[in-house]
Amino acid sequence: MRILTFDIEDWFHILQKYPDDILDKWSNYEVRIHQGMDKIFKILDENNIKATFFVIGYIARKHPEIVKRIHDLGYEVGAHSDMHKVAYTQSRKQYGEDLSNCINSLQDITGEKIVSYRAPGFSIKKENVWAFEVLSELGIKYDASIFPASREDGGFDDFAESTPSVIKYKGVKIKEFPMSVNTVFGKRFTVTGGGYFRFFPYRFMRKMIARSNYTMTYFHPRDFDSEQPMLDGLSLKRKFKSYYNLSKSYTKLKQLAYDFDFIDIRQAEKMIDWDQAPLVDLTHYSDNK
Repeated sequence: MRILTFDIEDWFHILQKYPDDILDKWSNYEVRIHQGMDKIFKILDENNIKATFFVIGYIARKHPEIVKRIHDLGYEVGAHSDMHKVAYTQSRKQYGEDLSNCINSLQDITGEKIVSYRAPGFSIKKENVWAFEVLSELGIKYDASIFPASREDGGFDDFAESTPSVIKYKGVKIKEFPMSVNTVFGKRFTVTGGGYFRFFPYRFMRKMIARSNYTMTYFHPRDFDSEQPMLDGLSLKRKFKSYYNLSKSYTKLKQLAYDFDFIDIRQAEKMIDWDQAPLVDLTHYSDNK
């Protein structure tokens, strides 16, 4: 099972601690999302493959034609938050309001219920597992927010599963499609998304995917735009993660789509016997917000 997903945001939506005047700042930036989207649509069409698109509410309102095109072409539209804020930095109320705004913005365009979600930066962790209650309240059936390894902006390093599973939290159950990870010398990492995808050589990546029974991917339009500006105020580590090897990533994606068959989350959900899927109970993690 190999699942293709894209997180739809513009080049300036790199995860940061957003100030109150962020909308004014964003309005002054060059819009470049269409360049990346056109490349993505071209690859999907040429290879006749489906994908799930997790879209932020800001993009839905600013560029509704993008969401409409995704939907009209038959691809799945999922939620990716409203303003791309890291989930664990928000209170439960803030998180719920943000996600509700995103879902409503997307549904106003597609006319269909949004049932899939991914948190920005895989930012559901031990301290904010209450997010699954909020997801359930807002009608989300499938989540792809768990990154079962350590990472800067998220990561659930002791999450036991790296395959589709059912998350239980108090009275809630949600179907989870975690990020797929590989293990080398006891270290967990991924090769199929964002900066990881741009960093690892394609031959190594292909080998990791070929030997795995489950692969989850995540890409952004900005990953395939080598001419984008560099955002001010980023740390050296963040600059490396966000800009390294942009000039070669589109060629890598084309090869990936040619070498492997991919499906979207809707298709994957139908292929799984959920009664036999691993059950991961997170109830023992305390609410601290």
